[in-house]
Amino acid sequence: MGKVTQITHPLILHKLALIRDKNTGSKDFRELVEEVAMLMAYEVTRDVQMEEVEIETPICVTKCKMLAGKKMAIVPILRAGLGMVDGMLRLIPAAKVGHIGLYRDEETLQPVEYFCKLPQDIEEREVIVTDPMLATGGSAADAITLLKKRGAKNIRLMCLISAPEGIKLVADTHPDIDIYVGSIDEKLNEKGYIVPGLGDAGDRLFGTK
Repeated sequence: MGKVTQITHPLILHKLALIRDKNTGSKDFRELVEEVAMLMAYEVTRDVQMEEVEIETPICVTKCKMLAGKKMAIVPILRAGLGMVDGMLRLIPAAKVGHIGLYRDEETLQPVEYFCKLPQDIEEREVIVTDPMLATGGSAADAITLLKKRGAKNIRLMCLISAPEGIKLVADTHPDIDIYVGSIDEKLNEKGYIVPGLGDAGDRLFGTK
């Protein structure tokens, strides 16, 4: 069974407060999202597969632990998920990056797929799906469904801010998936936005409306 983990490190909470502030401009917003993603990646990758290797230090030969094959993939949900990729690649530079394009229909609030490009060996990789906001959960659930159809088996979902409704939908739809979030907010409003949330993450990342 999957688990839901809220990562409450003080640095993450501090940076999330700055991200929420409506007066934070796009440049600072982008940098903060990258930083929080990088900090969260420590917890998200805590139990990835390791292997023992033999290396020679300037003093002697010794055995150390390294990532087993470095088979990881980061898959952002476009477009806002892109804002988390660079921060994660600082820690996992060998990871491959896929892309899933989904947008939310403003009337039905349901996700619509328009793009999917993944590493050819996605079935062999530990996959981290990124999206700053887990609101209704529809986009995340559909992205995970797409990944499973393409052969992915080991999938984690990583979001900065979430609503209980989104967590429940993903957990009900994909009970095998681990979910990592920086905050579990109060609820969704009538427009499907997280309360208190931070507004539209994509618009704030890229300076659009």
